[in-house]
Amino acid sequence: MKRTLIALLCATALAGCTLDPTYQRPAAPVDSTWSTVPAPAQQKPAQGTAAAPLGADLGWRDFFKDPRLQKLIELALANNRDMRVAALNVAEYEAQYRIARANIGPTISASGSVTRERVEGSTSAYSSSSASVGLTSWEIDFFGRLRSLKRQALEQYLSTDAARTSTQISLIATVATDYLQLLSDEASLQITQNTVDADQHTYDLTVSMMKMGSASLQDVRQAENSLASARSSLASYTRAVAQDRNNLVAEIGAPLPDDLPQGPSLMESENTLADIGEGVPSDLLTRRPDIVEAEHTLKAANANIGAARAAFFPKIELTASAGTTSGSLSNLFKAGTGAWTFAPSISVPIFDFGYNRASLDVAKVEKDIDIANYEKAIQTAFKEVSNALAGRTTYVTQVAADRDYVGSAQQYYDLAQARYRSGTDSFLTLLDAQRTLYTAQQQLVTDMLAKQSNLITLYKVLGGGWSETGAVAQR
Repeated sequence: MKRTLIALLCATALAGCTLDPTYQRPAAPVDSTWSTVPAPAQQKPAQGTAAAPLGADLGWRDFFKDPRLQKLIELALANNRDMRVAALNVAEYEAQYRIARANIGPTISASGSVTRERVEGSTSAYSSSSASVGLTSWEIDFFGRLRSLKRQALEQYLSTDAARTSTQISLIATVATDYLQLLSDEASLQITQNTVDADQHTYDLTVSMMKMGSASLQDVRQAENSLASARSSLASYTRAVAQDRNNLVAEIGAPLPDDLPQGPSLMESENTLADIGEGVPSDLLTRRPDIVEAEHTLKAANANIGAARAAFFPKIELTASAGTTSGSLSNLFKAGTGAWTFAPSISVPIFDFGYNRASLDVAKVEKDIDIANYEKAIQTAFKEVSNALAGRTTYVTQVAADRDYVGSAQQYYDLAQARYRSGTDSFLTLLDAQRTLYTAQQQLVTDMLAKQSNLITLYKVLGGGWSETGAVAQR
């Protein structure tokens, strides 16, 4: 018995061996600094100062200050079906990991049986009873095969959890971007409505002036055309606003509540997004969930190589039991009825037509594929952040120019309207001023949307949105 215990202890100690390759994180195939566009000399510095918290450290409630948008994001996180599927995938892989972990230990079971039989021609019946507790085919993990499979399952579980985080970040960014799209279309709808009202006024004025002989029928027809065009745009933006609401309903997974807090307009939304810092490219290795996901997948492939290597070595299993057996149930646990079995087995691969070698080659190729995917994830992240940073710099200049354009167009329209009423300028001048103002206002709305959406994208690609309150707030 002592020899058996010693053998079991030695087997347990040897089971700590592993044939996994030593893992080394691949070098990041990107520059050490971001590729950015320098701001013009006359432009104020864009958002993202050194004192601003990093995007990944800023919780989504801290970044999105609009209470209406916060409520929509909260509803989406609670009801969106993609988030539910992502959470269920994590639960599934966590259970798979527990299965792989359980395979390392022995399975101990208890059993009991009662047998009674009569042989033909005999006047008596034979009966026997037994009860036992034992190990069921316990594989002693001498070469770390089971431990490699456990590490592989763990890394797959962690990879799935990172994918869930990535899904959450994407969902938050999508809800915020589509919310801004709704604000943009509502702003365009209001501008178009104002334009329809102005065109209607101009049309009525032109008709009155024609009756007095101050305007021609051609002027009336041109005013009528401008009014019809504005009405067409009004119908288009009315449809867009309705579709934007439908998109939000689909994303949050529930009808829009009637008690949503009052939100700002698109022009006021600039003050509802917090300032963020971009850090350095190496921050992405631990902040971007898609990169974290890719690295855990790579580690799982690394562990799979260890399991494939261990398949070349002997596989040892133990089956043992101890209990009692008796010819009658009443004597089952009395002295002299004890029984035990100890049945170790070993299997050694000798000739498998290259199966184990091919399995190892597959494991190595899969690791090479995962290395390439990991490096690609880093390069994609670097590109996305660099593009968003370039947008943050240039959209400031673009929106500022749009505001000047709207101001100038408004002055042009006011002057043209006054000169047309006094008969100084023709109706064509007034019509051109109306179209210029409408174009300038719509351009401002479009670029405001692009600017805010770009800042949301920057927050997303820096790894922000995984936390509700953020590491900065927690400290």
